[in-house]
Amino acid sequence: MRRGCLLLAGVLVAAAGCGLTSGSPMVDDVRPGSIGKGEPLKGAHLTVTSKEFTEQLILGAIMGIAFQAAGADVLDRTGIQGSVGAREAVKNGDADGMYEYTGTAWITYLGNSEPITDPLKQWQAVRDADLKNGVTWLAPSTLNNTYALAMNQANFKKYGTKTLSDVAALAKRDPKAVTLCVESEFANRADGLPGMEKAYGMKLPAADITQMDTGIIYTQVAKGSCTYGEVFTTDGRIKSMNLVVMRDDKKFFPNYNVAPEINTKALKKYPAIAEVLDPVTRKLDNTVAQDLNAKVDVDGQDPHQVALDWMKEEGFVKGG
Repeated sequence: MRRGCLLLAGVLVAAAGCGLTSGSPMVDDVRPGSIGKGEPLKGAHLTVTSKEFTEQLILGAIMGIAFQAAGADVLDRTGIQGSVGAREAVKNGDADGMYEYTGTAWITYLGNSEPITDPLKQWQAVRDADLKNGVTWLAPSTLNNTYALAMNQANFKKYGTKTLSDVAALAKRDPKAVTLCVESEFANRADGLPGMEKAYGMKLPAADITQMDTGIIYTQVAKGSCTYGEVFTTDGRIKSMNLVVMRDDKKFFPNYNVAPEINTKALKKYPAIAEVLDPVTRKLDNTVAQDLNAKVDVDGQDPHQVALDWMKEEGFVKGG
């Protein structure tokens, strides 16, 4: 887990050991749509945070825009490098909320080694365990940003694999057919390649596994340089590059469902936070995430603008 400080849009935003020092006001000209009617958060001063990657920047903006539509003044402290800094900000009250992943909380923050395969039960376990930390988890979405293997259309037509069990069978039947492009972290994590191989009974030669940066994996798989590549299930490049994702039929990979993680004191002071966020969270799924992420990672759009456009398109908020 990386630690450090991130300079974002001229504002020093610090993470982990640095502590949050500043932010900038969100000034979107929005009013209530299907959420925020009656402005139940009028008079509230709320701070939203997020990690620094595309999906998190979008989700952080979505939360902040929802709060604004409900009448709150919102301070933007999104874009914190790594996971720990944003999480600690919510715990200690430097921020009031963020969208977080149940798997990250269960394994990274709460110290469990075994994920819970049922996504709702994992969320419930995280919610119950985190109350003692001064953090309240609101209802989860079906958006599940977990690991997967994907291949291009040409290889899909050639080999026809649809599940990870199919990949394991192919590796036994035709060992030369299965080559992987993966991140170095995935190659060494217990919930990554080693665990996947064990769960599915496959053992791939080191010579058939190439480690590279995340972005390069997608282009190499799209070109067919690797038969399969490690991807994240909500990445917009899956759709834009027309990749086929292998189903995790043994449910090995942890569930990383997104849910609002709110500072408990803030929620007690402003209980309307839950009613404002719940309809938005229910709308979030992998298809929505892929589309929104692609607008940033493929089309080069601004994450905050992508979030604002989506909130308006869905009717959650209206322009001022």
